[in-house]
Amino acid sequence: MSDFDVVILGGGAAGLMCALTAGRRGRRALVLESSNRVGKKILMSGGGRCNFTNLDCSPAHFLSHNPKFCTSALSRYTQWDFIALVEKHHIAYHEKTLGQLFCDESSKQIVALLQAECDASGVQILTHCEVTSVSHDTHFALTSSSGNFNAESLVIATGGLSIPKMGATDFGYRLARQFGHSIIPTRAGLVPFTFSSDFHELCARLSGVSLPAIVSAGSRQFAESILFTHRGLSGPAALQASSYWQPGENIVLNLLPGINAGDLLLQTKTLQPKALLRTILAKKMPRALVLELQHILWPDLVDESLGDISNERLQEAARCLQNWRLRPAATEGYRSAEVTLGGIDSHELSSKTMESRLEPGLYCIGEVVDVTGHLGGFNFQWAWASGHAAGQFA
Repeated sequence: MSDFDVVILGGGAAGLMCALTAGRRGRRALVLESSNRVGKKILMSGGGRCNFTNLDCSPAHFLSHNPKFCTSALSRYTQWDFIALVEKHHIAYHEKTLGQLFCDESSKQIVALLQAECDASGVQILTHCEVTSVSHDTHFALTSSSGNFNAESLVIATGGLSIPKMGATDFGYRLARQFGHSIIPTRAGLVPFTFSSDFHELCARLSGVSLPAIVSAGSRQFAESILFTHRGLSGPAALQASSYWQPGENIVLNLLPGINAGDLLLQTKTLQPKALLRTILAKKMPRALVLELQHILWPDLVDESLGDISNERLQEAARCLQNWRLRPAATEGYRSAEVTLGGIDSHELSSKTMESRLEPGLYCIGEVVDVTGHLGGFNFQWAWASGHAAGQFA
């Protein structure tokens, strides 16, 4: 039987941040990771370069049934705090787009940073460790494949359900329920859309085609790029919208962002009356897409010159391009999702410490909690901030 001040379940971004923070306070901290190494999701993120935070991080970039919950942790451990830690370890980084910060070289550097800080703080880490039971009386008693452990505090940092091939399970939710916590229903977030029938076939034909667009879902819209795939629609704007989409609802695409398509077509009609609609549009978006769209949105105009098309009909074609309503069949689900929406109900946690209001000494952090960030480094910042918050008290 080994005694620790705090045991952290999960060696991801939030768990490692919590451990090193607790270790700095002189707490005897142990991280139990079920897979063969810590930081696996960090390693695969950002195309192997880890989009580790965002310069514009604020609570407005997060979804939760308790919207103000994330404010305290994010304000007490900001993007600038993590950037300072990156610079302390001499890791070169750059801003890509929209405030997103990436390592110049490799996401392995972020994992190495966290491990080095854990080592310096005396944190112990065990991998290949499956926890089979947890109980709590005067202390938390854990039974695992690596032995039995006691701890004053227990931190659930087990992540969500996204990317099960990397070992994601519902263990954290089950453990929280064991101690009386409610779970907000979970679903895949930041995930590509899939479609059925004709539009699925169109996506397959356009697979690999990308363009700037505005994608709207629910009350939110996102202006970035979209990417057609052989399964459906992906790209940053589509992924962002997926977190706000509900099954059965439409999404709306604006394929000419920043342009008044009606004015463009009417002005071109005056200047180039002999031009074809597809010729003009192919200057503004990929030709392959235009050739597909003309058969879907304006089949009657395929061989008509602009001068022969009424202004009303041109305006109608423009509206189709900037208000193209589609109904996804589904999303690709947890297999491809970057995050999990929903999770442990944050109403039952302290926003300052991440401690359970139902079970003293139990803390919940990171993706397992009902706080989900937008694409672009926000979910990592929540991991750093919530892990730091818990590590100051656990």
